[in-house]
Amino acid sequence: MTTMTGGEVTPPEYQQTVDATGLACPLPILRAKKALATLSSGDVLRVMTTDRGAVRDFQAFCRQTGNELLLQIDETAHVTHYLKRRLK
Repeated sequence: MTTMTGGEVTPPEYQQTVDATGLACPLPILRAKKALATLSSGDVLRVMTTDRGAVRDFQAFCRQTGNELLLQIDETAHVTHYLKRRLK
């Protein structure tokens, strides 16, 4: 997993987006969990958050659930997380 701060980075292709901006913990994680359940194995979910604690929350969530955290891009106004649905 890579965490990027600003700069140029090419994010992975994704199949679905969850906009969790403005939401505090645990809502971004809960919305991501619900969206991941609708995806096929290997699909990528993009989650946009403004809660600064979400960076660690998503790292822990992926460790606990077996989903892969591909990339976190920390921009000034928000953080974008890319999660790969675990294989069934």
